[in-house]
Amino acid sequence: MRADIQEHIARYVILIHMPTEKRDKTERMREIKDEIVNATNSPLYTYRKQNGYSPVIGEGNHNARIVFIGEAPGRNEAEQGKPFCGAAGKILDELLASVQIKREDVYVTNIVKDRPPHNRDPLPEEIAFYAPFLDRQIDIIQPKLIATLGRFSMEYIMNRYGLANSLDKISKLHGKVFEGKTPRGTSVTIAPLYHPAVAIYNRTTKDILQKDFQILNGLKDNDIVD
Repeated sequence: MRADIQEHIARYVILIHMPTEKRDKTERMREIKDEIVNATNSPLYTYRKQNGYSPVIGEGNHNARIVFIGEAPGRNEAEQGKPFCGAAGKILDELLASVQIKREDVYVTNIVKDRPPHNRDPLPEEIAFYAPFLDRQIDIIQPKLIATLGRFSMEYIMNRYGLANSLDKISKLHGKVFEGKTPRGTSVTIAPLYHPAVAIYNRTTKDILQKDFQILNGLKDNDIVD
């Protein structure tokens, strides 16, 4: 039997044994992944194929109360198809552990799903292309808290959730908490944070990140974090 057929059958067997709600979310996430993989009109598709990279869709709990959103995958992430699996990922894991949150209990993704050349900042047209996929992921998960990692995801999410008037430099907004409104009309907490990558070579920034992550401890009392 062909390997692709075996994979399809195995995926189907797993899905039929899932609770209906979880199965629906898994299927919808799979649709997003398939669309991105086959998005030949993506501004980063050619670069992905030329370098043998994979798109980085996201990873974690589809029922997570917290979603972390970075900016774009780095080389390690694009090679493995997993978000935050390099040096920045190790720092993220440390930060989560510092507030007693397991990585498997949250969902981690990026606003841009493919690696930009030379790890440069994402371009506006790249954000515009991939953002609708992120919107669908958030709509599927329906988190209580969205923690943005870096200025690009911060700017997009705050604009998206009715907080444009509160926007400022990330140096002024990091570690603060805002209440946004989803397209469904429900409330969602937004917490802008520095990207863990900035802490790789800067101990001061890592200390700031550790302090900012403590807000997640405070949110436990508000039934946002288990």
